[in-house]
Amino acid sequence: MLSMKKIARPAITIGLSLALALFSAVQTESVPASTLSNLAGIPILQTTPTPQAQDNSEMGSTDGIVLMGGVIVLIIFAPILINRKTWRP
Repeated sequence: MLSMKKIARPAITIGLSLALALFSAVQTESVPASTLSNLAGIPILQTTPTPQAQDNSEMGSTDGIVLMGGVIVLIIFAPILINRKTWRP
Protein backbone atom coordinates (compact mmCIF):
# COMPACT_ATOMS: atom_id res chain seq x y z
CA MET A 1 0.00 0.00 0.00
CA LEU A 2 1.21 3.51 -0.75
CA SER A 3 2.31 5.61 2.15
CA MET A 4 1.11 9.17 2.72
CA LYS A 5 4.60 10.55 2.09
CA LYS A 6 4.61 9.15 -1.46
CA ILE A 7 1.17 10.59 -2.17
CA ALA A 8 1.51 13.97 -0.42
CA ARG A 9 4.14 15.64 -2.62
CA PRO A 10 2.44 14.89 -5.98
CA ALA A 11 -0.97 15.79 -4.52
CA ILE A 12 0.32 19.14 -3.25
CA THR A 13 2.03 19.86 -6.58
CA ILE A 14 -1.09 19.02 -8.58
CA GLY A 15 -3.29 21.00 -6.18
CA LEU A 16 -1.10 24.10 -6.38
CA SER A 17 -0.92 23.81 -10.16
CA LEU A 18 -4.70 23.61 -10.44
CA ALA A 19 -5.12 26.54 -8.06
CA LEU A 20 -2.67 28.63 -10.09
CA ALA A 21 -4.46 27.72 -13.34
CA LEU A 22 -7.84 28.61 -11.86
CA PHE A 23 -6.53 31.91 -10.48
CA SER A 24 -4.99 32.73 -13.86
CA ALA A 25 -8.25 31.95 -15.66
CA VAL A 26 -10.21 34.17 -13.28
CA GLN A 27 -7.80 37.06 -13.71
CA THR A 28 -8.00 36.99 -17.51
CA GLU A 29 -11.80 37.08 -17.68
CA SER A 30 -12.92 40.18 -19.53
CA VAL A 31 -16.02 42.19 -18.66
CA PRO A 32 -17.69 44.35 -21.31
CA ALA A 33 -17.07 48.07 -20.76
CA SER A 34 -20.77 48.90 -21.10
CA THR A 35 -21.68 46.97 -17.94
CA LEU A 36 -18.90 48.58 -15.94
CA SER A 37 -19.79 52.13 -16.94
CA ASN A 38 -23.47 51.69 -16.03
CA LEU A 39 -22.82 50.57 -12.45
CA ALA A 40 -22.34 53.99 -10.88
CA GLY A 41 -23.14 56.29 -13.78
CA ILE A 42 -19.43 57.15 -14.07
CA PRO A 43 -17.50 55.78 -17.03
CA ILE A 44 -14.75 53.59 -15.63
CA LEU A 45 -13.10 52.44 -18.84
CA GLN A 46 -12.47 54.56 -21.89
CA THR A 47 -12.17 52.65 -25.10
CA THR A 48 -9.79 53.64 -27.85
CA PRO A 49 -10.16 52.68 -31.50
CA THR A 50 -8.04 49.80 -32.68
CA PRO A 51 -5.34 50.91 -35.14
CA GLN A 52 -5.42 49.39 -38.60
CA ALA A 53 -2.95 46.54 -39.10
CA GLN A 54 -0.21 47.07 -41.64
CA ASP A 55 0.92 44.06 -43.61
CA ASN A 56 4.73 44.19 -43.45
CA SER A 57 5.29 40.45 -43.64
CA GLU A 58 7.71 38.91 -46.10
CA MET A 59 7.93 35.45 -47.53
CA GLY A 60 10.35 33.30 -45.53
CA SER A 61 10.47 35.63 -42.55
CA THR A 62 10.03 32.70 -40.13
CA ASP A 63 13.32 31.04 -41.09
CA GLY A 64 15.08 32.47 -38.05
CA ILE A 65 12.34 31.22 -35.74
CA VAL A 66 12.55 27.71 -37.18
CA LEU A 67 16.33 27.73 -36.87
CA MET A 68 16.14 28.87 -33.25
CA GLY A 69 13.61 26.13 -32.51
CA GLY A 70 16.02 23.56 -33.93
CA VAL A 71 18.85 24.89 -31.77
CA ILE A 72 16.65 24.68 -28.67
CA VAL A 73 15.69 21.09 -29.51
CA LEU A 74 19.36 20.18 -29.90
CA ILE A 75 20.24 21.82 -26.59
CA ILE A 76 17.53 19.82 -24.83
CA PHE A 77 17.90 16.43 -26.53
CA ALA A 78 21.67 16.21 -27.02
CA PRO A 79 22.47 15.57 -23.31
CA ILE A 80 19.59 13.07 -23.10
CA LEU A 81 20.84 11.11 -26.09
CA ILE A 82 24.43 11.21 -24.86
CA ASN A 83 23.53 9.97 -21.38
CA ARG A 84 21.12 7.36 -22.74
CA LYS A 85 23.97 4.89 -23.20
CA THR A 86 24.81 5.06 -19.51
CA TRP A 87 21.19 4.31 -18.54
CA ARG A 88 21.18 0.95 -20.30
CA PRO A 89 22.21 -2.04 -18.19
